[in-house]
Amino acid sequence: MPGLSGRVLVVDDNKVIRQLIRVNLELEGFEVVTAADGAECLDIVHRVAPDVVTLDVVMPRLDGLQTAARLRADPRTRGIPLAVVSACTHVEVESGQALGVDAFLAKPFEPMDLVRMVRRLMSRGGEPGGEGLADADADADAEGDAESVVRPAG
Repeated sequence: MPGLSGRVLVVDDNKVIRQLIRVNLELEGFEVVTAADGAECLDIVHRVAPDVVTLDVVMPRLDGLQTAARLRADPRTRGIPLAVVSACTHVEVESGQALGVDAFLAKPFEPMDLVRMVRRLMSRGGEPGGEGLADADADADAEGDAESVVRPAG
């Protein structure tokens, strides 16, 4: 989708994963800012004003679900679309949905699945749990609140 751009804050404690996500999104025209954990994310989110935040679940200091809860609790960030990019358990997905996470992408992931997910979140921007996240490329949960792209590892 030429011309579509926006800023994505990528939060993951694994430097290689951060770089992989960065490269794939930058190739599609997105500006990418990274953070190594949830605490760093909360330190910079207001300065960088992202259009979408991607979060790993397991991180030091502040994990992805705790970060999502704090982003949703802050009136300045509650409308930012949140995506968990992690090897999530079913319980973590349910917890994330309850916190208002908008989309889930299981690691390992296909780069184009990541790009499609970010584009969808970017296009509907600022409406936590909004409609229109599911399409032919992703399975939506039963209530349509959050997108799930779940692929088995291996």
